[in-house]
Amino acid sequence: MSDPASDPASDLVSPPVRVVHVPRAHGYVDHLQDDRVPGVVVVDDGTPSGPGWHSSRALEARWVLDHAAEFDALHLHFGFEGRTVDQLDDLVRALRTTGRTLVLTVHDLQNPHLRTQEAYLALLDVLVPAADVLVTLTPGAAAEVHSRWGRRPTVVPHPHVAPLEEVGVPHPTRSPHVVGVHLKSLRANLRAVPVLRALATAAQAVTASGTPTTVRVDVHSEALDPGFPRYDGELAQWLLVAQDEGNVELHVRDRFDDAELADYLRALDVSVLAYSHGTHSGWLELCHDLGTVVLADRVGFLHEQQPLVQADLTDPVAVADALRRAFAGVPGSAATVQERRAQRLAVAIAHRALYRVGVPV
Repeated sequence: MSDPASDPASDLVSPPVRVVHVPRAHGYVDHLQDDRVPGVVVVDDGTPSGPGWHSSRALEARWVLDHAAEFDALHLHFGFEGRTVDQLDDLVRALRTTGRTLVLTVHDLQNPHLRTQEAYLALLDVLVPAADVLVTLTPGAAAEVHSRWGRRPTVVPHPHVAPLEEVGVPHPTRSPHVVGVHLKSLRANLRAVPVLRALATAAQAVTASGTPTTVRVDVHSEALDPGFPRYDGELAQWLLVAQDEGNVELHVRDRFDDAELADYLRALDVSVLAYSHGTHSGWLELCHDLGTVVLADRVGFLHEQQPLVQADLTDPVAVADALRRAFAGVPGSAATVQERRAQRLAVAIAHRALYRVGVPV
């Protein structure tokens, strides 16, 4: 007899599990399902999907009470850092009152959008003990959850980010090598100036040793506006001087759409993640899909997600050595479409099995 947890067709004789995802409109969430795996129906909570961030209606206890008959499980991923402890307590109480299952994927043990973590950890102190099903992306994160809360999540890896038809397309050979840092809108976990200084010095050293290297820096235009809340005057000045002196190639622009972002990453040999803290990275997964090597500091559990190069990004000597290793090629850093397609199937099967833990069918 086939194992229903591993046989995609096994749900043909079972009623589907109805799942509300928070957030709903997100590429990660979309890739947890697979057309080859029946038995899971995604329920839309009606949250607007237009430009900007919209807090999910399913985070409201009142919404759960009013719509409980329409879903079986609430799968919470991220986007709850704007809630309070009391609001999440109310949400948990509403789920228990209505007999709905709470599935929590612990993406972030340290929230990259926040400089201090105390308030965010207080929210995890509500959600992790209350969840009927716990998931995370790496063994290291699972061990940390177990150490903090005494619960062991199931580990299910991050699925592909790029569309499958774009995975594994070969990179062009080019000279000079292009190393990119995208500052975006200066997220809270970004260490910009110390990393850029070290990278510019390292690139000069690598170039002098016979491997021409260009440092490309992209930043959203709003981040260089003195009125922007996260404006960094030291960074703005450094970028202008570095550009004038030819140490960086500066691109100031608005946000990439998905196609532009893929084109940008394919134009790089190495993408530098100038992060000070965090747990996992969707950017790393997208680079894996598109065959761009990632260089990052020793942050969170990125090293358990995909092969990459790690170094102290504030040390020019260490960065120069890391760039040479990255240019030489990192085994396994580029995904194949066959690997990602097989993983997508396994991820979908694993999630269906987890939903069934708390939902009798």
